[in-house]
Amino acid sequence: MTDSIRIVGLNKLFSSPDGGTVAAVKDVNLEIGAGKLVTLLGPSGCGKTTLLRMIAGFEEPSSGDIFFGKKRMNEEPPNTRDTAMVFQSYAVFPHLDVFENVAFGLRLRKLPKAEIEERVNRVLEQTGLSGYARRSPNQLSGGQQQRVALARCIVMEPKVLLFDEPLSNLDAKLREQMRVEIRELQQRVGITSIYVTHDQVEAMSISDEIVVMNAGVVEQLGTPHEIYARPASRFVADFIGKANFVPVKILSGDAVDINGVRIGVREMPDLEAGTTVTAVVRPEAIHLAGDKGDFRGTVRRVMFLGNIAEYLVEIEGLGNWLVDSPNPAEAGLFATGDTVFLTPSPSSIHLLR
Repeated sequence: MTDSIRIVGLNKLFSSPDGGTVAAVKDVNLEIGAGKLVTLLGPSGCGKTTLLRMIAGFEEPSSGDIFFGKKRMNEEPPNTRDTAMVFQSYAVFPHLDVFENVAFGLRLRKLPKAEIEERVNRVLEQTGLSGYARRSPNQLSGGQQQRVALARCIVMEPKVLLFDEPLSNLDAKLREQMRVEIRELQQRVGITSIYVTHDQVEAMSISDEIVVMNAGVVEQLGTPHEIYARPASRFVADFIGKANFVPVKILSGDAVDINGVRIGVREMPDLEAGTTVTAVVRPEAIHLAGDKGDFRGTVRRVMFLGNIAEYLVEIEGLGNWLVDSPNPAEAGLFATGDTVFLTPSPSSIHLLR
């Protein structure tokens, strides 16, 4: 049976060299539903790993509470919290074969031999390692070793599964494959999971919800779509994907003024007409044409990336905008110095308060 997790007013202070204190985690409040995979996302030093270590019991909170289900866990040592952690380094035992690596924790529990064999074989099947049971770790690829580390955690049937940047040591192609496998496996076994990463694509692709952290504070909690389409702050919008930040003036009705051009928007904050705010305009939500559009600009940079062409376009009075144009092999490419016209999609403009 997996557990929900509730974090209430959690803080963690560390001593600084000057004799003061540094707040690594500041007043964090979270609720993670049973069976969900939630990612802690943010830049280095934002507090995500410290938060994970407090949940695991490796760090003691300075204040606040951690609950698994209805049970307060603050005083529980790591070995009684019924969690398992997948680390960045695979931490497989080089002197044991795959089967024995996965069986290690079960043997420490002194479970019956038949139960150990049944559980290990089932998990090896789930993780695609059935044919590798008697291989040693040095005969495995990096991705296979990471699967062994994952299988060793799952076989213990923990209530909470923790991931500390588990794919950082893999190359880009293998990372993409492994994150799909981790997500599919987590959904099959249904274990409540918390996953730490600084990789936005990784977080977007595997999460039920994302917790975006910055300087120890939770900037936003939401689904991947909510985080991307409706960022709560400039930091979130800038950290998740690419964004153009455009000053706009609120007009009456569902519209804003961008440099003298009236543009309709889908979601209008409750602000008085005439108020100036910042709009987030994603590069892929801008149509680029050579003949007509809302704004006239000059191409300053072109990057062909295969599935998209990324343009930097200078617009008089608005500065440089990033624009992603899909399928450039068919649509053709504009060149540096070309005059182009840009039309942002009204439904994709998000206003920051």
